[in-house]
Amino acid sequence: MDFQVPNTLAEQIANFLAERIMTGEIRPGERIQEATLASELQVSRASVKEALYTLERWHLVEITPRKGASATQLNADSATELYDVYLHLLIMLATRLCERWQEADRAAMLDTVAKVTSLIRQPGTDITRMVEASFDVMEACCEVVGNPYLTEALSNFKPAVSRAYYLGADHYRQGLSTINTFFSELPKAVLARDTAQTCSLIQRFAEHQKRLIRRALG
Repeated sequence: MDFQVPNTLAEQIANFLAERIMTGEIRPGERIQEATLASELQVSRASVKEALYTLERWHLVEITPRKGASATQLNADSATELYDVYLHLLIMLATRLCERWQEADRAAMLDTVAKVTSLIRQPGTDITRMVEASFDVMEACCEVVGNPYLTEALSNFKPAVSRAYYLGADHYRQGLSTINTFFSELPKAVLARDTAQTCSLIQRFAEHQKRLIRRALG
């Protein structure tokens, strides 16, 4: 992507770097030099430093005293640990969603799910678009649940989880039928307020995703 200086400079620098890390342009463990980056983007080192703290919160960068920042490692084990924590946050979200959704929320929730299943069924599915659409479902659910702390925690995990998906895209594509089944069954369980079934679906789906990611990164 081409870098353009926006109003929220540090956040945009973070987004710019996040894309490079998620796509593998910046490799796991690679150092990110503040001075070099500031010169490349023609911004201040203070803005770069602020952006790196954002990336650390997103689990994409590790900042070590006296050594600086580097892209976090990504291997099968680290991706599994990441996804285990993310799974528990999703189960918490699903539990609250079953408790709190109202009839006025039904159409918007079903619409976001329909966009995912439509992308899955398209020939030559664009994995990037499908991953983003999947996160749109999560964000729609967060809006219904209305827990700002849970929303922030899930948002901070999104870039790191996306990174694992993008780098394992070929393997991820092989699991499209399972993904389609998940997004077809999930709305039924949520609308029935069946918390046990909803959490079971998420648990099984997460285990499937972890197997794909481990295979891709192993």
